[in-house]
Amino acid sequence: MKIVVQVKLIPDAAQASALERTLYTVNKCATQVSAASFTAYGLKGSVKDLRSMAYGDLKARGLGAQATQHVIKRVADAYTTLRANIRAGNLGGEGSPRRRKATSKPVVFRPDAAHTYDDRCLSWNYDAQTVSIWTVDGRVKNVRFACSAAALKQLTEYRKGESDLAFRDGKWFLAATCEVPEAERYQPKDWLGVDRGITNLATTSDGDNHSGRRLDRYRRWQARKKAEIQARRTRSAAQLLKKRARRESRHATHINHTISKTVVAVAQRTERGIALEQLQGIRERVTVRRDQRARQSSWPFHQLGAFIAYKARRAGVPVIEVDPAYTSQRCPRCGHTAKANRPSRDAFCCRRCGLAGPADVVAGVNVRDRARSAWVFVNMPPPVPA
Repeated sequence: MKIVVQVKLIPDAAQASALERTLYTVNKCATQVSAASFTAYGLKGSVKDLRSMAYGDLKARGLGAQATQHVIKRVADAYTTLRANIRAGNLGGEGSPRRRKATSKPVVFRPDAAHTYDDRCLSWNYDAQTVSIWTVDGRVKNVRFACSAAALKQLTEYRKGESDLAFRDGKWFLAATCEVPEAERYQPKDWLGVDRGITNLATTSDGDNHSGRRLDRYRRWQARKKAEIQARRTRSAAQLLKKRARRESRHATHINHTISKTVVAVAQRTERGIALEQLQGIRERVTVRRDQRARQSSWPFHQLGAFIAYKARRAGVPVIEVDPAYTSQRCPRCGHTAKANRPSRDAFCCRRCGLAGPADVVAGVNVRDRARSAWVFVNMPPPVPA
């Protein structure tokens, strides 16, 4: 499986200047190629078309052969992504304002957008923790990088493919692709049900709870600060808002990584699989109060599920998704399902048999039970033909 390992570059002043000029130049060239492609081919320019149209001009501007190829491929990939979004309806229907805006002008690349490097343009020295990288000023050698010991081990053993040079908040980063082998998936002895929510981010059928109260306070504080900054209505305020949004996103990602790592470790240690609720389209299916809409729509539930899934694949832990309907209203002992079984957000009390407990734990148990039934059905031998 492919994962991305990010390292922080520590260039000196001259190296940083060369990297900055390189990023500005390649993105300016990409924007110009995009404009020419839009004029000549609309949204349908292929790599072959763009190569015949722009290769010579990019070489004349001082780009190397591989850098030229990467610029052309980035432009073609941008239009491929745009066409895919149109087909999927992500930009609205035919004639919608958002779709008209996206299709009426060429794709533009930011001056600091990430640029792709392959092994011809970028070489790694893991022992010295340096890289040698192509720039418009020539090859820049001995650019130091920093990362954790675990990340360095992954780079040394599994790095394969392209890397992206990125500039964010005044810092340089390299995101390298690693091809990590998957562990052999074992036959689970049982299942660990995981219920995802807002007040409790993840609650397992074992009763382990990852509370979201502290995170909720942090996000409310961020919302107040963003409101204060928005009231200024200045350019610097807009830049500060973007910086805060990225910080909040990194904070959420860190929490999701921590939760998913813990859940996978518990399942692996006990030789169980992980059962998750299938939450695709949950925002369209569920109606919430007005004051709850921002909280529900802003927390990355899908990211938490994706982190659990890929960490489980690396550890060989089976993962299954089950129907989430009424998991918090169904009694796992007698099967009685009713809205009255959940008198409050945190409590569950079956109106038929009297089973009581935390609502999120009951939901996790129901998810586990559905995984047991689904796994038996999936592994059922095919019927013998008559």
